[in-house]
Amino acid sequence: MRPALTRYARSGAHRIAYQVVGQGSLDLVLVPGFLSNLDVLREQPGHAHLVKRLSAFARVILFDKRGTGLSDRVDPRAPPDPQAHTADILAVMNATGCGRATLLGESDGTALALLFAQQHPQRVRSLVLYGGYAHFHGSVMDARRQRALLEAMDTTWGQGATLALLAPGRASDPSFADWWARFERLSASPTDAAARVRMNAAIDLRGQLAGITTPTLLLHRTDDPYAALDGARALAHAITGARLIELAGREHPIWLGEVDPVADRVEEFLTGTRPLAGSERVLAMALVVRLGGAGGRNGAAHPDERVALFQQQLPRLMERHGGQAEWLGADRLAARFDGAARAVGAAMALREAAASLGLALAQGIHVGEVDTTLAPLAGATVQVAEQIAASACAPDILLSRLASELVSGAGLCFTEHASLAMAGLPRPLPLVALATERHLEPVHLQSRAPDTAVLSPREHEVLALVARGSSNTHIAVQLGLSEHTVKRHVANILLKLALPTRAAAAALLARRPEP
Repeated sequence: MRPALTRYARSGAHRIAYQVVGQGSLDLVLVPGFLSNLDVLREQPGHAHLVKRLSAFARVILFDKRGTGLSDRVDPRAPPDPQAHTADILAVMNATGCGRATLLGESDGTALALLFAQQHPQRVRSLVLYGGYAHFHGSVMDARRQRALLEAMDTTWGQGATLALLAPGRASDPSFADWWARFERLSASPTDAAARVRMNAAIDLRGQLAGITTPTLLLHRTDDPYAALDGARALAHAITGARLIELAGREHPIWLGEVDPVADRVEEFLTGTRPLAGSERVLAMALVVRLGGAGGRNGAAHPDERVALFQQQLPRLMERHGGQAEWLGADRLAARFDGAARAVGAAMALREAAASLGLALAQGIHVGEVDTTLAPLAGATVQVAEQIAASACAPDILLSRLASELVSGAGLCFTEHASLAMAGLPRPLPLVALATERHLEPVHLQSRAPDTAVLSPREHEVLALVARGSSNTHIAVQLGLSEHTVKRHVANILLKLALPTRAAAAALLARRPEP
């Protein structure tokens, strides 16, 4: 989707930045929440996907509220003026030639949407209120927590101060946390942000809701960390004919988490037709790779040079295994595959290619629906794979157990790994680790106990590292060998000692320490 052109509407003495996306017969005005910057938000795949879904059936009008993003700043010492903000909505509608529109209010934007509908009912076709409330202190936080938030913002604004409050499930993602900190800085200054909090704290529309007769749909995630679900239920009860739909999730921003259920409900509400299942969502294996440094026989090369060499090999490796890869940042990439064995085969090939350059990869694989239109790859399946990769120690390959079960018959072996607790999942996600070899030679019983004297010096070195719990890739990097060579050494050790597994070999060495 081509980036929308940013224009400015005049509202009194202020200029309000807005964008228009889509050519649908309906007009849909998005009234943003606390944080907003049109240029920065478009960088997030979830936001881009939401706008794309909505613009498929409507002309979507987006804007930054005065005092935020690309719009003019305001005097933070001035008292809150909700009337000025509703005048801004009217100015944007007039500038875009919009006669009547549906207002989609997000978070505190729901209060502005309600006020606008009250003041200009002839300009409002319907209301969609997401993550909203009528009373800030009753649904979001009390006065004591508000003071604590303002004190924290005074010293940490622009460093991701609000991430744990609005999207705690993403707080452990360093890349997203860095982006969020930048989003804060470019949405508002610390002074402006504090003024926004004070303005929001004054929201109390409980006595004004009975007069609103505009058709209204409320959407709220059941575990919203910022705005309590009870606040949405109170809105639904107070607004005549309003309907509340509770959606699964624990993200407050409308564009985080699963956005398709939100877009589906909005489309059905506005068009009367439930959207068809998205034909661009396919079941796929998602592979996320974290790139890190390691010692090795090419260790003399500069890390940047080794990374560049690895990047050159990536397209060939992806083509060989039928994958499509995209970089998510300087040190992470994501790829999707239409087969489980292909994804695991690619992960093994990537690991070997990286090891030959003295680099190490930590990789995570998960299976689920992936939207093929998102660039770079994003969505819940990719997020799970990212967290699996983040929990892996290079050069390991970890898979969700569900993904590993789809590789049966491929001759691969897996070992149990600690489960991964993830936000939004009712229970920890079971994980397995890819075992790099199996001993396939027949084991002949011997009348004598295994004797490590039959091993070569190199096999003694390999066995010692096996006993320490090192994987074949770890051993290859440490000894300056290829992973294939290490695999042969391990197989020979098991054959010479007539042992069934590397665990048995490690146990043998533990009982009979090497000199």
